[in-house]
Amino acid sequence: MDDEQIKIAEDDGIVTITLNRPERLNAFVGHMRRDLAEALEEAGSDPHVRVVIVTGEGRAFCAGGDVQFMCELVEREDTEEFARILGAARRVVLAIRQMTKPVIASIEGPASGAGFNLALACDLRIASSTATFSQSFVKLGFHPDWGGPYFLPRMVPSNIACELFFLGDTIDAQDALRLGLVNRVVAPEQLEAETRKLAERLRAGPAVSIAAAKHAVYAGEHDTLEKMLQYESEAQLRCFQSEDGREGVRAFTEKRPPRFTGR
Repeated sequence: MDDEQIKIAEDDGIVTITLNRPERLNAFVGHMRRDLAEALEEAGSDPHVRVVIVTGEGRAFCAGGDVQFMCELVEREDTEEFARILGAARRVVLAIRQMTKPVIASIEGPASGAGFNLALACDLRIASSTATFSQSFVKLGFHPDWGGPYFLPRMVPSNIACELFFLGDTIDAQDALRLGLVNRVVAPEQLEAETRKLAERLRAGPAVSIAAAKHAVYAGEHDTLEKMLQYESEAQLRCFQSEDGREGVRAFTEKRPPRFTGR
């Protein structure tokens, strides 16, 4: 793991993964995509991890792919290397969506191109009022990647998705909130604390129930109603049989806060 460009910190079941190229607005270069994928896969497979936060160092979340790096690939026609970094990006998106733990994007400043779509891949998004969002691929003559063509049209009407993809214009945090692209917007000085507060609420919740709900949300994007109803029954039985399920019912009847353990 490249500790210079991807930082990982764990604190009592909450893992924070930080993109760490602040001098380049955390734009992806070299093996950053691969290292981010590995960090997410490790967090996803660690039974002690309950919540994952993805954020950026400094004044940006992520400016997307490093354009100078892309220019070098184009100049030498390095299709093989370009295909490799596309594969690493796919690993990142799948690691987020396939892990059972909730993933929060904590967004300060620009989230452009791949950075925008990395945020969309996460389960929850909390943005500073300074955050901006842009599907900037069109300005380079490139196609949106990192799952953007899948995520964005499922979050906003098709005409809005087309406008963002076709024009590459930048929208601010309040516009993103109005469109439903972020869950909440907070003052810059409150972003870290509010992200932590949200992560702690998730950590305190019943892990089996949250994992099942996460699967249901994304399965519902392509499964039929019949399949979803079958899945709901199976997932509800798992929750019913879990320790947290039993604790939740007992706490409710005893009129006390539940003490969930994640089992």
